[in-house]
Parts: sequence; structure tokens; C-alpha cells
Amino acid sequence: MKPNDENRIDEVVNMILSDYEDDRTVNHIDICNQPDKKAIVDVVEKLLKILYPGYYSDKIYRIYTLKNNMSATIEDVIFHLNKQISIVLKYQGKDDSDSEKMTLDFMSCIPRIRKTLETDVEAGFEGDPAAAGMDEIILSYPGLYAISIYRMAHELFLLGVPMIPRIMTEYAHGKTGIDIHPGATIGDYFFIDHGTGIVIGETTVIGDHVKIYQGVTLGGLSTRGGQSLKGKKRHPTIGNNVTIYSNASILGGETIIGDNVVVGGNAFIVNSVEEGSRVSAKQQ
Repeated sequence: MKPNDENRIDEVVNMILSDYEDDRTVNHIDICNQPDKKAIVDVVEKLLKILYPGYYSDKIYRIYTLKNNMSATIEDVIFHLNKQISIVLKYQGKDDSDSEKMTLDFMSCIPRIRKTLETDVEAGFEGDPAAAGMDEIILSYPGLYAISIYRMAHELFLLGVPMIPRIMTEYAHGKTGIDIHPGATIGDYFFIDHGTGIVIGETTVIGDHVKIYQGVTLGGLSTRGGQSLKGKKRHPTIGNNVTIYSNASILGGETIIGDNVVVGGNAFIVNSVEEGSRVSAKQQ
């Protein structure tokens, strides 16, 4: 390397280092007190083992050692989740004294989450003639993977845990292409077929026995208001027994899709639809 090149490297290094010296958000480098994304992802993967012990657990364990192994996994999750909840509470200037209660309240939801996921697995099997069995759905369907992480993140969201629920669902988003905000409310027997490109916004409400296909957006009609829209109903309400086919967009907080509605592919909906209706994209 030539001397001039070395000098240029020094200049670039110093220029970048000097850019860290102001108080912009991107310069917040309090590493020790920030939530650890890697640790949260590790908790998510261990929680999947707890949800589906026969599918995600290490195969080296025999059935008679499974309970002992799961006990250790559960205690490990409690320890590390409590630590991360405490960190995010302090990071946002909140009292972290409730972190242990939040952790245990969440872990107490696990049996109920598993009961709901059983309905989602059933919906996947009943709704997809290509499914060879329920094992295949649990082991290979990206929709169920995203739903499983969403259902855990949603419980943490309801408990008032900041940041962690979004990190969890964005991790699932990166793995599957399915973007479900942890604040969305989704009923039982929910099935996502194929899944890539699906977006479900924060204030979306979805009933029971709903099936949606790839590319569907349940979104806001407009986000120009920015933070002034925070806390307001911005996303649609979907009734029971609704099917939404690929690339349909249903937008707006006042938009209600009634029970037993079928929404065709590529439909663009910003007004409510009466129950029992069939909606299709306008033919060109």
C-alpha cells in the first residue's frame, strides 16, 4: 500500500469517528444498556421449543428426559427474558421493578398460546389440500412460524413490554416475508397460505376462521399524520370466516369486512363490505 493511500485511510477513519460526536439518534452508543437483539432472538428460538417440544427440541433427548430438558429451557427463558425486559424498561426511562412480574405473567400465557396455535395448525391442514399432515405444517409452513412468533409477541405487547415484541415480529418478518405487528388482534383458526409479502398493521382486528394469501395488505389508508395518528384505529376489521386472496389490499380504520366475505385477488378496498358478499377487482 502506498503512503498516500495510508494517509487517505487515516483521514477517512478520523472523519467517520468525528461524525459520532453529536447527539443525533444514530449516535446513541450506550451499548451496555441497550436491549440485546441477539439475546432476544435466542429467547424466541427457545420459546418455539417450549411451544412445540416434539418438533423444535434437540433430537438427542429421549422422551423420558424431555421434561427435564424443557424445565431447564423454561428456566433459561425466564432468566434471559426478564433481563431483556428490565433493560428495555430502563432504556425507555421506565421503572424496571415490574420486569419479573411481566416475565412470569407472559410465561403463564404459554398453555393458552399453545391451545390457540393448535387451532391455527388445524386451520392450516383443513385449508390446504397440499398439506400432507399437521407435522408438515408445523415443520415447514412459514405462515405458522410467523403466527407462532406473533402470538407470543402479542401477549408481551398487551403486558406493556416495549420494543421486544416488535423485535420478535420483525425477526419473523425477516425469516418469512410476513409482517404482523404485535399489536394486531387475531382470532382462532387463522391460516396464512404461502405468506410472502403479507402486511398486518398494528390496529387490525381479525376474527376467527380467517384465511389470507400471499401479498395481502391490511393497512392504513394514510400515514401522513405520522405520530399524531398514534393510538387511533388505522387498520381494518375483518370478520369471521373471511377469505382474502392474493395481493388484495384492505385499508383504513373504519373499513369493516363482514362475516363470510370472500375478497378476490388484487382487490383494493377502502370501504366496508357487507357480510356474505364477494368482492373482486374491477376487470379491465
